[in-house]
Amino acid sequence: MKSEELRVNSTDKQSLSDQIEGRNSVLELLESDRDINKILIAKGEKHGSITKIITIAKQRKIVIAEVERQKLNAISETNNHQGVIAIVPPFNYSSVEDILESAKQKNEAPFILILDGIEDPHNLGSIIRTAETAGIHGVIIPKRRAASVNATVSKSSAGAVEHVKIARVNNINETIKYLKEEGLWICGTDGDAKDYYYNQNLKGALAIVIGSEGFGMSRLVKENCDFLVKIPMKGKITSLNASVSAGIVVYEAVKQRG
Repeated sequence: MKSEELRVNSTDKQSLSDQIEGRNSVLELLESDRDINKILIAKGEKHGSITKIITIAKQRKIVIAEVERQKLNAISETNNHQGVIAIVPPFNYSSVEDILESAKQKNEAPFILILDGIEDPHNLGSIIRTAETAGIHGVIIPKRRAASVNATVSKSSAGAVEHVKIARVNNINETIKYLKEEGLWICGTDGDAKDYYYNQNLKGALAIVIGSEGFGMSRLVKENCDFLVKIPMKGKITSLNASVSAGIVVYEAVKQRG
């Protein structure tokens, strides 16, 4: 497979949001290198973290507009804007090559998270937040039948989307094959796996695959994994939320990698 086929066009605006909502998310945005068109602030909100937002925005010469809270309520996608919404250009996805290059520049073995059809934007945001805190070099998501980065994802990630490379690819299976060619081992998470996650070697160049809510990994993705792991279930409920599963396995890898 040619690497060019995996490259994400930075002008691809399909299903993308153009706003970031909430105080923490906007603060993280301001501390990143991402362009900001303007920041909308509810009239009367000039205290606490809003003051910090205004100060940084003025330093960066970003347009600040005070508007009635009802206007923010009307355009909010999360229904929890906390008095501030930043209007931004469409989210600029990275490529798989960008992620691998990031690991190379840090002189680290690639550590990647692949999400096979996560549809809930809250789950996607939570997983991206975990990825950022764990030092993962990048997250790979499919273009179709899955959540993309929007205001809800950004807020659920607590602004981590501004600090994690996220690639959006046409075909997860082809991407897995490409990563194998680049020397990565592919670890799938599956409730029917024979081995527990803590008994597997998760060191070195690694990509962990998390399946969709309720259905897990697709058959082909499962077959393309080098090995599968499971999380022990002691109660009557036999599955975990996708973001919780991701956190458990990812941090076992962090522990092993040192």
